[in-house]
Amino acid sequence: MAEVATSARSSGTSSALSDPLLVVVDPVARRVDGESVRIAKDVLRAGAAHTKVCLPDSPEEFARMLGRRGSRRPVVVGDDRALLRAVGLLHRWRELAGCGLSLVPVGPAQELSRSLGVPSGAVAAARAVLEGAERRLDLLVDDSDGVVLGAVGIPPAPGAAQEAAGADDDASVRPWLRTCQSLVRTLAHPRPARSGPATGPGPARLRVEVDGVTLVDLDQPVAGVSLIPGGPGLAEVEVRPLSVGAEASPLTARGRTVTVSGAHFRYRADAVESGPVGTRTWTVRESAWGLTLPAR
Repeated sequence: MAEVATSARSSGTSSALSDPLLVVVDPVARRVDGESVRIAKDVLRAGAAHTKVCLPDSPEEFARMLGRRGSRRPVVVGDDRALLRAVGLLHRWRELAGCGLSLVPVGPAQELSRSLGVPSGAVAAARAVLEGAERRLDLLVDDSDGVVLGAVGIPPAPGAAQEAAGADDDASVRPWLRTCQSLVRTLAHPRPARSGPATGPGPARLRVEVDGVTLVDLDQPVAGVSLIPGGPGLAEVEVRPLSVGAEASPLTARGRTVTVSGAHFRYRADAVESGPVGTRTWTVRESAWGLTLPAR
């Protein structure tokens, strides 16, 4: 059962934040770094006029509490996977445009949050929640309604499988963690039915189209493909052709829609590995979501 606590700052203390907060603490964060969680809660309670702290024990409780936020601004205390879960839920509820998020990174996966500009460390991140400003960011949405906040890599970066295996080992003795991981993968990129063998980490033959224009076709083996939201409203695409002898120069393009097709391939979107798929299209949604970041 979730434990819910509320707090109110005394009127004698000034606050840079007027809107009430809903602080949702990811259960993985509580398990791996309870001290940072405690510090984050203390800083947020001291700095905000009205703070409600929720301690969900399952993904279902996480979703239920986020869905009942009312007028409170949600603050996620957790790692990249917790942020992805929150963004994925709000996107599927079609509430992402009107709900700004804040994050205090706590947990093992923080590469994405750092790339987005969220401060590391519980104190600095909590102060940014209180004193920062919402920044609207672009979002990649794929044709299965999955969301990407950072980068897509094809094939997945080396080590992705090992990381997933390590997480599964942990989940084998913590059934609730396996459920959590399954929900994150589903929210980010629902796994399609397996219809063919997956390509390995080596060269692949893929067709990459940017806004309907072919950047590379199936007759040219590629070593890798990557795309990121490049703003404003555009994705930056890089294709690394397989070189023979001298290193081949990357092919780059920018556009709103990117389609990759060909032999069944796996890809890594943010912290989640997905596939195999025969085709996948990503579309940029400009300024689709808001994240509180330190004021410039």
